[in-house]
Amino acid sequence: MTGHPASRRLFRAMCRYRDHLFRFVTRRNVLYTNDACERALWPSVICRNVSGGFSAEWSARVYAAAATLIATGRLHGLTALEALCAALARQPVVKKY
Repeated sequence: MTGHPASRRLFRAMCRYRDHLFRFVTRRNVLYTNDACERALWPSVICRNVSGGFSAEWSARVYAAAATLIATGRLHGLTALEALCAALARQPVVKKY
């Protein structure tokens, strides 16, 4: 196989994951877009644009961790405060089914 190294990597990845690439065709509960993921990123993008970014790397990491905990908690019916308190108490944020 010839071509650009990135093309070869993409081809190998597509071969490796080909059974999963079109899963949304056979399973109706699998979304065919990443719209929910894109929407989840918007609050972080807006925060970065309004504040002009983070002045220190550690503050960006803290923000990312808190945003992830809050978003995960929200998916499982928790408030932001409940999700953060659970994480600080070393309790699972995700409910067990």
